[in-house]
Amino acid sequence: MSEGRRDGQDSRPEEILPGGPPAGGEANASPAPDGDVQTWYRRGLDLLGNGSPAAAAQLLERAAAAEPQSRMVREALARAQFDAGWYAAAAASFRMIVEASPADDYAHFGLGLALARSGAPGEAAEYLALAAAMRPDLPHYTGALRGVRATLRARDQAARAEGPDQAGAGDTE
Repeated sequence: MSEGRRDGQDSRPEEILPGGPPAGGEANASPAPDGDVQTWYRRGLDLLGNGSPAAAAQLLERAAAAEPQSRMVREALARAQFDAGWYAAAAASFRMIVEASPADDYAHFGLGLALARSGAPGEAAEYLALAAAMRPDLPHYTGALRGVRATLRARDQAARAEGPDQAGAGDTE
């Protein structure tokens, strides 16, 4: 991941700086970054590895648009979206991988984490359980599943403690 530019210059084109598309919402108004899909992929991984997930996601979105069937590009994009805090987008990207490759344990794991962060622990538990079943040797898979199940239990207990007359009473703000 340290194969970035060594001359001290920022290798990011202006249109992929963190903060989203240019003003006016014209995401495609700027020219494509220099290079080909492989170059965009490598630069995206460099940005991700150097702590710039939003910039990486913007560059990897271009690569994914150019190579929509590339699982490698889609996974890197999903990781960048997740690290940028764009959990719904990460879930959508991981879901594409799961649909194309149902035996991909990491895609199930990523989808489960993204869903959990998006506030859907019930759906997240499904994908995390699949990932943990596929790779029981990976403690972070089982740990994430335990965490989501604990959230579900706590929510269930809180709902029962409120009782049927109190359900939803605090949701008026």
